[in-house]
Amino acid sequence: MYSHVRYFYIFVVMNIVLFDDPYIRTSLLPLTFTRPVAEIRVGILKISEKWEKRFDKVSFKTQNYLSAKYPQTASSDTLFVNGAVCPSSDLVALINGLDNDESLWSGERLIACHDLEAVDNSRKIQFEGDLVIVDKVWKVFKLNRTEIKKDFVLLTAGRKSMAIDDPHTVVYGSENIFVEEEATIKAAIINAESGPVYIGKNVDIQEGAIIHGSHAFCEGSVVNMGAKMRGDSTVGPYSKVGGEVSNSVIFGFSNKGHDGFLGNSVLGEWCNLGADTNSSNLKIDYGDVKLLDYNKTGFANSGEMFCGLIMGDHSKAGINTMFNTGTVVGVSSNIFGSGYSRNFIPSFAWGGAGGFSTYQLRKVFTVAEKVMQRRKVVFDEAEKNILETVFNQTAEHRIW
Repeated sequence: MYSHVRYFYIFVVMNIVLFDDPYIRTSLLPLTFTRPVAEIRVGILKISEKWEKRFDKVSFKTQNYLSAKYPQTASSDTLFVNGAVCPSSDLVALINGLDNDESLWSGERLIACHDLEAVDNSRKIQFEGDLVIVDKVWKVFKLNRTEIKKDFVLLTAGRKSMAIDDPHTVVYGSENIFVEEEATIKAAIINAESGPVYIGKNVDIQEGAIIHGSHAFCEGSVVNMGAKMRGDSTVGPYSKVGGEVSNSVIFGFSNKGHDGFLGNSVLGEWCNLGADTNSSNLKIDYGDVKLLDYNKTGFANSGEMFCGLIMGDHSKAGINTMFNTGTVVGVSSNIFGSGYSRNFIPSFAWGGAGGFSTYQLRKVFTVAEKVMQRRKVVFDEAEKNILETVFNQTAEHRIW
């Protein structure tokens, strides 16, 4: 069982502020249009939640328009930590020992300091250990397997899983499966021999679902009947999944509930893929996938052979939509119709292969309010301001 590895954490009372490195934040667009870098989920937990497990409470230094939803906590004992970095025992130990006039770096990249304004005058210490940093959108799914394993150990240490007592569910590698309370599992096949499977509170795994670890189903998520869940994926919280999914991360409140393939992909929050939507994750010539890089305002070689769909929050696809390899979709876009759309679809786009128009804010707000209300989440002024700001920031991309 993966929980045989023991981690010991010393909780320190310190005001941890997770800051957005500007270059990394831009590299992680469109996911970071609507959240700080540290709010990206990789593994079972968000990066911010991984730090909370070590330091109890964290806050964010992010874009001004995001600060109403993600505020920064002021304190005299603040330590700023790069929000793209996943914590490790060695890294936490070094951060705990940083003096006020010291800063921690990995090469030319700032990892932690006490004063961002005075960091150039600080004594620089190099971190020589292995650094896990989410600085490209494709790293969200590429790092997911190892982060599921680490988070699994962290969340299950010293705890006992709920029993899987359904007589029609077949389990392999039961020692690597952890089930939280009030989860339901019926007539499923769960194989955790090659990686852990985490089943969160109130998760519903329905009849005929096939799950191959590593896998994480976060609280309140649903695995629909007959789903084929291939390894190294994360779903939720409160997301629905079906069809075939491989090495993908589906953020909270998003649905890929029908038949169709999703591989090596990341979906933001409040997304929906219609029935029989498919994403290609491999080029026909087996070459490296090029993705839109917002830092370059053009395409850059990812160095990855497998890369599918990257979709920002609130975006949706109609039935039978086809996404080409390495497609990037912005925030609050609606894609539909036959044929392959372009492999960069700007935020607030409405259309498909036949052309696009602008999805106007009035309609965006109406739909977002209805969608969120169904999940008992309030679409408040902070959410409206975020979408309106992103709408204005991305106007230059809508060139039709």
